[in-house]
This record gives sequence, structure tokens and C-alpha cells, in this order.
Amino acid sequence: MIGRWYAQANAKVRRVFWTCSVAWGLDSMDGLVYQYLIPSLLLAFGMSLTEAGSIASANYFASAVGGWLGGWLCDRFGRARILQITILWFSFFSFLSGFAQSYEQLLVIRVLQGLGFGAEWAVGAVLLGEMVERRHRGKAVGTMHSAAAVGSGLAALLAGPVASSFAPEYGWRVAFWAGALPAVLVFFVRRSDDDSEVYKEAIRRARAAGRKTKVLAIFSPAMLRTTVLASLLALGAQGAGYAVSNYLTAFLQHERGLSASVAGLYVLVNSAGGFFGFLANASLTDRVGRRRIFQLFGAGFVLAAAFYLYAPLGSSPFLLLLAGFVYGFFQFGIYASFGPYFTELFPTEMRGTGQAFAYNFGRACSGLFIQSVALVAALTSLGNAMLIVGATGMACAIVATLLLPETAGRDLAALDCEPDPPRAAGESTLEVR
Repeated sequence: MIGRWYAQANAKVRRVFWTCSVAWGLDSMDGLVYQYLIPSLLLAFGMSLTEAGSIASANYFASAVGGWLGGWLCDRFGRARILQITILWFSFFSFLSGFAQSYEQLLVIRVLQGLGFGAEWAVGAVLLGEMVERRHRGKAVGTMHSAAAVGSGLAALLAGPVASSFAPEYGWRVAFWAGALPAVLVFFVRRSDDDSEVYKEAIRRARAAGRKTKVLAIFSPAMLRTTVLASLLALGAQGAGYAVSNYLTAFLQHERGLSASVAGLYVLVNSAGGFFGFLANASLTDRVGRRRIFQLFGAGFVLAAAFYLYAPLGSSPFLLLLAGFVYGFFQFGIYASFGPYFTELFPTEMRGTGQAFAYNFGRACSGLFIQSVALVAALTSLGNAMLIVGATGMACAIVATLLLPETAGRDLAALDCEPDPPRAAGESTLEVR
């Protein structure tokens, strides 16, 4: 059970768990609040929808760069220290977004915010993944991921009820100013004390051998296959989710006949389903294995999306809400395994670099799937396009899991001692418990 590992954890692990969880939730809030504020920002700056989209695209691209850089820095200078810096970074620029006076200013600020936004998740997931017992790694890191669903709900509240309670020219600014809240979390992170023992030992070995962590080490012959397949897994899973979720409100309006405001509320129910999907994934992944849980949630995503898009639900509130909840369960829930799986795929000296690159490569390139839906929709219905592209993305993710090794229960210290850390595809480290 999820609660059992927490009861057995010491005070330090619990503090790091809550710090990383709250940071990830508020990080998600800061990243999503812009999307929810777009209607207000169009009026505030007189910008076009294309310009608003360019800010979102630039922010996600910057998050990929920032994630890769942040991962390398945490390998080089320590997990806890870089976590503090990333929290302060994205908090400051989220807060600064509320003072923007033009489209150009907001574009620059959101690019800078994206650098910290992309780095925080990778650093926090590595830090917690290295500290928790291997038999509980999936439960702990997967549960931490569930904070993203909470962050999505907070972003919707900020952009909706909170912003609307102020004058139009100030409401969106208040929503951005709330982004300063995560900065408080730096007081709960201790620079050197919170780095794991496995990391400290790896750094001691590297210094004794005269090695320094290189940002391109994940592309060495020994690691290239793992890096490419992990990136394909991240690209497929995230691209599939974005291919469907980015067009859901349009689908509900045009093909289910809902109003824009009602469609937005229905999509929020998906986040609620995602929260329980995170928890279900976290509770199962240590038992059934990383690869199998990705495959189960991937298949569930395709089936749930097909039902949501094709079942004769009409505009029935109960049926659409229920279908959306189930869809969100699989679409968001699959993310819970990224942290523990990627932690176990890369050796400690390059774990942050590898994990951050693979995950953020998927995030940055998932825009290809979003654009593909628009292209396919020109030839068929929007619902067909969403399912075709979404299923294609998830197929890529499942193929990657078939070629990657099973790692549940892997001893990170033993992984560092192996001359060739990545194991052959199909070789299992799953322990029976």
C-alpha cells in the first residue's frame, strides 16, 4: 500500500517527499495557469491567438532546455542545491509575469520561467528516487507526481474564480503573482544534507578517478540505446496525451454541443480522474513492474479515449463526466512511472542529465503530435484525428517499453558498479515481494 512506505520512512525522507510534491504541484500550477489565462491575455495585450500560442510553444521549448541543463547541473553540483535554485527561478519569473506590459515582455519572461519549470521536476524526482528504499521507489515518486493534478486544479481556480474577483486589468496579474508561493519551499531543502548517500558515493568515486560529469555523457556508446529508447517512451506517452487533451474542449463544443464554459468544466473532471490514476499507478508499479504498468496504462488510454470520442454519449452530463474521469485516469496516471523508471535506467553520475533529457525531449517534441491532429483533421473528423494520432503516440511508447529492461527493485548502488549499466532488453530486476 502507498501509505505503508510513508509510515516506514524517516523524517528526512518525509520532508523531502512533501517538499518535492508541493514544488511539483505549484510548478504545474505555474505552467498551466498561462494556458487558462489566454482569453484574458488576448484582451489585455491585444495579441492574436497565434501570438499567444507562440508564447506557450516557446515556454515548453525553454522547459526542455532548462530540464536538460538542470539535470546536468544536479549531477555536477548536487540534487538539493540545484532544486533550491530551480524553485527560486521559476517562482521569480512566474511572479514577474504579472508585471508584463506587452506581448514581447511576456514572451521573454515566460521563456525564462520555462527554464526553471523544466528543471524542477527532473531534479526533484531524482532526489526523492535516490532517497527512498528501492522496494518503495515507485510508490513514493509516483505519489509525488499526483501533485500535478492538484496543480492543474489550482491553476484553473486562479485563472477562473480568483482572477474574475478582481478588475479585468488586474485579475490575470494576481493569478501570475501567486506564482511566488513556491519560493517558500527553499527553506525546507538543505543543500548538502538532503543529497542521497548513493549520490555522494558516486561523486567520491568520480573525483577519485578524476572524472567530471559531461552533459553529452548520455550519448556515449554504452548509454545511447537507453537514452534514445527512454526519449521515445517520453515522446510517445506525452505526445499521445497532448494529441487528445489539447483538442478536448473543441471536441466537446463542436461534436457534443457543449458551450465553451461548460466544456472547460468537463475537462477539469479529467484532472480529478488523473489524480486517482497517479495513485493507482504508484500503488501497482513496484509490484507489477515499470514496463508492464506503462503498457497497461497505455492500452487503457487508447480504449478510454476511443470510448470518450466514439460512444453515443450525446451531451449527457453524467455519461460525459464519467467517461472524462476514466480517460483522465489513464492519460495522466501513466506519468507516475516516469520518475521511478528513469531513475533506475541511468547510473548516478548521469542520472539527472539522462532523466531530464529524455522526459523533456518528449515534452518539447510532443508539439509534433498536436500539429498532426490538425493536419489529419483536414482529411477526417476531429475525433478520428485525435484517436489516430493519440494511438500512434502510445504505440511508440509501448514499443519503447518492449526494448527497454525491467528495473523495478533495482539497486542503484549496484547499477553504478556495473561496467555497462544498461542491461539487455527483457532482462528483469523485478523482485517478488
